[in-house]
Amino acid sequence: MSDIPRRTVTRTARLASLPLGVAGRATVGLGKRLTGKQADEVASEFQQRTAEQLFKVLGELKGGAMKLGQALSVFEAAMPEDLAAPYRDALTRLQENAPPMPAATVHKVLAGQLGPNWRSMFQSFNDEPAAAASIGQVHKATWSDGRPVAVKVQYPGAGRAVVSDLNQLSRLARLFAILVPGLDIKPLLQELRDRVTEELDYRLEAQSQHAFAKAYLDDPDILVPDVLAGADKAVVTEWVDAAPVSRIMRTGSQAQRDRIGMLYVRFLFSGPSRAGLLHADPHPGNYKLLDDGRLAVLDFGAVNRLPDGFPPAMGRLLTLALNGDREAVRDGLRAEGFVNPGHEVDADELLAYLNPFLDPVRHETFQFSRPWLRAQATRIGDPRTPSGALARQLNLPPSYLLIHRVWMGGIGVLSQLNARGPFRAEMVRWLPGLEAHD
Repeated sequence: MSDIPRRTVTRTARLASLPLGVAGRATVGLGKRLTGKQADEVASEFQQRTAEQLFKVLGELKGGAMKLGQALSVFEAAMPEDLAAPYRDALTRLQENAPPMPAATVHKVLAGQLGPNWRSMFQSFNDEPAAAASIGQVHKATWSDGRPVAVKVQYPGAGRAVVSDLNQLSRLARLFAILVPGLDIKPLLQELRDRVTEELDYRLEAQSQHAFAKAYLDDPDILVPDVLAGADKAVVTEWVDAAPVSRIMRTGSQAQRDRIGMLYVRFLFSGPSRAGLLHADPHPGNYKLLDDGRLAVLDFGAVNRLPDGFPPAMGRLLTLALNGDREAVRDGLRAEGFVNPGHEVDADELLAYLNPFLDPVRHETFQFSRPWLRAQATRIGDPRTPSGALARQLNLPPSYLLIHRVWMGGIGVLSQLNARGPFRAEMVRWLPGLEAHD
């Protein structure tokens, strides 16, 4: 792989095909209405097929399209499992099977980023990549002082691919509006664009990772490997040998799952208070369990800068919801931008929609599970149900985009772990305004 934007005309054509596909299905939908199908049935089928095409095209491309596809977990969470699962699988296969850069290309990038004498920084450097992803790959090496290190190198042309794809995808606001009609799409896509573009800047990623490493230095439960060198398109960090959480999901003991679940929640909720940052990529591939029981956290390309911690409204609104103060919850969500101006939302229906998601905070001990998560996804994923219809009247403010991504993605990881623990106490500890409730 020498350059990501190969056959740019083909990439652009595939992205541009999305709105045309939507228009075609709209015509089919009109035909079904004329032949007697109910409008809500047509709308549901239309949304599912639109999502299927969107995720298929994004999953087949790399560069910016793939990065945006990963960031679109907010939309994926609203989709039925039979659509979302193949999409997630496609992204996983792309990451695991990404063709590596030739060694000569890697050496050229490192010379340009770390200097012509870059080899003097290392005792040894493995030309075979240890891992590959959408915009870069990781090599294992030995630092000059003998420490094992991870060297992350960005693919040449990744920046151009991201910019090109995002320019195309920014034109698809109407398509996303079909998927989730209640969302104010344009500012949300702009926020996605800004955050995805940030992931290209490895120097910024190095700064974020170093800030986390300082905040969690000598922590007995959480390890963040520190940064040894950084540049725009290459970064060197301490190496971590540990069991990936994705493996423990498949073969780990319940005690390991519970341990990971508790530390995972602790890290995600404590970051804004301890580092002024929220790690915004909850994917299990970014977490490992060390032999000593600590949770190691990797990949800090996606972070949310929260120097003042979580928004104060979060804890306050959760407490109001737990207390059943439905009117105050509705008014508070409207004030935060979760209900668009001019939309009338029934306060009782809104609280009924939210209540099941409050179970992990309502109970002193809670066990996440796939059946519990599937029940919630079914409840809000079908526009023909009251909760599904209400979900499509709610908005996602851009300032909450990454928080929502972490919240929903974190619930997914905890459910796959089948993790059980006192999560309420951990959230009360780190989320200002959230009060213990029995």
